[in-house]
Amino acid sequence: MRAPRGRETGPTPPALDGLRVLDLATLFAGPLAATLLGDFGAEVIKVEHPRRPDPSRGHGPAKRGVGLWWKVLGRNKRTITLDLSTPGGRETLLRLAATADVIVENFRPGTLEKWDLGWEEMAAANPRLILARVTAFGQFGPYAHRPGFGTLAEAMSGFAAITGEPAAPPTLPPFGLADSVAGLATAYAVLTALAARERTGTGQVVDMAIIEPILSVLGPQPTWYDQLGYVQERTGNRSANNAPRNTYRTADGTWVAVSTSAQSVAERVMCLVGRPELTGEPWFATGADRAAHADVLDEAVGSWIAVRTRDEVLAAFEKAQAAVAPVQDVRDVLTDPQYQALDTVTTVADAELGPLRMQNVLFRLSATPGAIRWAGRPHGADTDAVLAELGLDAADIATLRAEGVL
Repeated sequence: MRAPRGRETGPTPPALDGLRVLDLATLFAGPLAATLLGDFGAEVIKVEHPRRPDPSRGHGPAKRGVGLWWKVLGRNKRTITLDLSTPGGRETLLRLAATADVIVENFRPGTLEKWDLGWEEMAAANPRLILARVTAFGQFGPYAHRPGFGTLAEAMSGFAAITGEPAAPPTLPPFGLADSVAGLATAYAVLTALAARERTGTGQVVDMAIIEPILSVLGPQPTWYDQLGYVQERTGNRSANNAPRNTYRTADGTWVAVSTSAQSVAERVMCLVGRPELTGEPWFATGADRAAHADVLDEAVGSWIAVRTRDEVLAAFEKAQAAVAPVQDVRDVLTDPQYQALDTVTTVADAELGPLRMQNVLFRLSATPGAIRWAGRPHGADTDAVLAELGLDAADIATLRAEGVL
C-alpha cells in the first residue's frame, strides 16, 4: 500500500489537528521538535524576541538575504514577536499558554523562573499544559547552568570518540547530529506526555537534556563496559561486528558502500568478487571473526570494485542480492530514483523565494498524512493576527508595540 505524504488529502484532518504548540526555543533541537509536530497538523506559533530573532534565520547559506535553513526549520509555523522579559510580554505569554497544549522552550534553567514564567505560573494558567524544556545538560546537576550546544553532546556522549580513523583525531559531525536526535526525542516525549494527559487530565514537564538522546542511539556501550570493561574504539569505516564493511572506490572515481551484517550476504559478496574459497575459512563463520580479517576481505572486495564502474558494481551487487549503495552527495540525492519515488525531497511554494525544495515530512501515514503547508515565514509576520485571536484590539497591540513588547 502506498501511503500518502507531503500533501493534504481528502476531508480527514491530519493526525495532530487541534493541537496548539508554542515554540519559544531557538536554533535547532527545540524548534525541530515543534516542526515535527507541525508537519502532522499541530498549530505551531513561533515566539521570537522582537529585536533578536531565532539565530537559525541567519545560519548557513541565504538567498536574497533570506536564510534557507529557517525555511525548513520554520515551516508550518506562524511567527510572532514577544519580549518575555517585560511585564506585557509575560502577561501575553500566559494568555497564550492558557490556549495551548504544548510549550517548547530552551532557555538556560532558571531564565523563565526569573521572569515569573516557570512551571508553577504556566500550570496555574493551564493545568493541562505540557512544558517541554530542552537544554544541553538538563534542568539539574552540576552542569545544568552551563551554556551548551549539540557539539558538546557529540563530544561528551562518546560519539566523537568512536568516529574517525584509528590514528586520527576524534571526529565531530559536520551537521547538527545531537540537536537533531534530541529534536526527534523531544517530539516523542511530548506525544508521550499528551498520551498520559488523556488518562490523568493534567499536564507535566518534559526535561530533555541534549546530552542524553545521542547516548541512547550509540548502542550498548555502557553495558559493554559495565559487564566486560570493553571500550569501543575508532575503526573508521570498518565495523568490529562484521566484514567486509567499508567504502570502496570504483573505476570511474566514485565510491560505493558495502555492508555484510548478515552471514548470507557476506557469502554472496565473496562469491561475487571471485573469492568463494574465503567463505570456507574457519574465521569466516562469524561477523566478529570476519572483522578481525578485514584487511583480507577489503582487499578482495576493493580490488574487484576498483576495475568496474559504479553502475557495473551496483548492477552486479543487485543481481547477487548483496547489500551495496552509492556514496551520494546532495546532487545525487535529488536525482535518486528511490528518493524520487518516495517524494523524500518535495517542492514547497514560498512567497519570498518561489518554489523551493526541502525534505518532506518524516514518515507516511495511510489515513492522516502530514503535509508541508508553508515554508518558514518572515520574522513576526503573524503577530497582529495571533494577538487579535486572543482578544487584543488594535489599540492594545499598538500599546504593546510602543512599549517594545512586540
